[in-house]
Amino acid sequence: MANKNILLVEPGYRNKYPPLGLMKIAQYHGPNGKKDHVRFVKGEDPSAYHTAWDRVYITTLFSFEWDRSARSIDYALDLVGGQAHRVFVGGIAASLMHEKFIEEPRWRGVRFIKGLLGEAPAVSLGLDPFDEELYADDVDGKPIEDLVPDYSILEHIGYEYPVNDAYFTYASRGCVRKCAFCGVPKLEGGQRDTNSLSEVVEGVSKLYGEKRDLILMDNNVVASANFKEIIAEIIDLGFERGAKLRRGRYELQRRVDFNQGVDARILCKDPMYLQQLSRIALKPLRIAFDHLGVKKPYAQAIRYSADAGLTELSNYMLYNFHDTPADLFERMRLNVTLNEELDIRIFSFPMRYQPVTRPDRGHVGKNWNAYYLRSMQVILQATHGIVSGAPDFFRTAFGDTFEEFESILLRPHHYIFNRYWYEQYDGRPEFDDFQAVMASLTADERAELLEYLCTRDKNDYAQDLNELAISRLRDAAAFFVPMSKADEAKIWEAQKRRRVGDINAYLMPEDERVEDAGLTDEDVQPAGHMKNRKKNITRAYA
Repeated sequence: MANKNILLVEPGYRNKYPPLGLMKIAQYHGPNGKKDHVRFVKGEDPSAYHTAWDRVYITTLFSFEWDRSARSIDYALDLVGGQAHRVFVGGIAASLMHEKFIEEPRWRGVRFIKGLLGEAPAVSLGLDPFDEELYADDVDGKPIEDLVPDYSILEHIGYEYPVNDAYFTYASRGCVRKCAFCGVPKLEGGQRDTNSLSEVVEGVSKLYGEKRDLILMDNNVVASANFKEIIAEIIDLGFERGAKLRRGRYELQRRVDFNQGVDARILCKDPMYLQQLSRIALKPLRIAFDHLGVKKPYAQAIRYSADAGLTELSNYMLYNFHDTPADLFERMRLNVTLNEELDIRIFSFPMRYQPVTRPDRGHVGKNWNAYYLRSMQVILQATHGIVSGAPDFFRTAFGDTFEEFESILLRPHHYIFNRYWYEQYDGRPEFDDFQAVMASLTADERAELLEYLCTRDKNDYAQDLNELAISRLRDAAAFFVPMSKADEAKIWEAQKRRRVGDINAYLMPEDERVEDAGLTDEDVQPAGHMKNRKKNITRAYA
């Protein structure tokens, strides 16, 4: 049954890590497996219309990328001439939003896979032997989930993942927690260890060459009963603290990254956890700080980290869930205090909460509002999604008190993004006028202005000004009318020439930042356009 044509599709969103699930499926079908012809595309590559595909696999990631995922499914159905049984869709969104995918009428017959491919291939994929489906007899084979990822497919596309020179694997799956905001319990279930790390690392090295880094996607590795054994295995694989990889004349610093973070509520119980983590080439140490309720365990974990010599830290900060803007500010401000007290370096990554089954980014938490959320996104776009614990950086981006932070959130967004222009350069007179008008508003008038900003599209601000009865409010709202793109481009160029200092001094390397597709809405598509699709389909299936 070899020599079948297998297409792997990743939707056209921007993401940091390559699609591990598709890489394992490629191993199943490729030269070390069923010996099929495997091709990988990102986005809707029109050149795929020249081949008759026996099966198409599509991965999904964030639930709010519903539109891009839907576009890829429609594309796949078009490729196979409407033969829906040839199309398989899996991944995070397809698992968490399983019913929504199934209920879409135009996708009737598409195979939507929920959870991991942890059983024999034919079982995991739901293949029917009575329909003589491709490889439906593979009921005893090694689970696809346990296969070594196929790195060769990454050469099929022009898109370059920020993290690529690395082993991607797990030491454990699932989690002991059942946090209401998290999809892991539904995706992976309870905490359990996986197969040997060595098997994956050695398998990848043998087939695709030695990699520099080790990226472990565990959700809560410190909760593993075999935590010390996992650390020992990482060291045995050549990732001890200070480890380097020689390539020709060069030595490259190796790095271990538990990219989903570790649990402060466990770390704070015993210095042993940080002492063990300090034995490996960990950079950075990522600790979640999701709400103020874990402030004490979080601070203790940071102090144990500093004692263990782990001074490069990063933390996730969930916001827009049950927190308030004041809660978020206090958590961010704590990192500045800890940086100064312990002489360490903490980068924070505020992560906006979205329900795991919501197909867009429109969720507004009960203690937030739509305008403040957009303001946070603008701040984070300007800082590349990072909150540095450096005091000067923090005060500039977020203010030194909550009152200053809230004042920044209620600024016109072009004032936030072009901070230097309006606070230090030619835009200062306009900014002073804005501050004066805002100072003249009563508390009720500020609330009315905020409601106006939250309930209208920014492109409608100018035409809706007359709906505000009070002249002071109309004067204030006028500052929020967006600039033209041409005028903003002029400001960017002027700022670039005059700005003192470099924000890059406060930033992390790109491969150490977190994956947060919410910071960009750019589309990733191959060159060309989807033209003459039906003509190509006819040719492919003739």
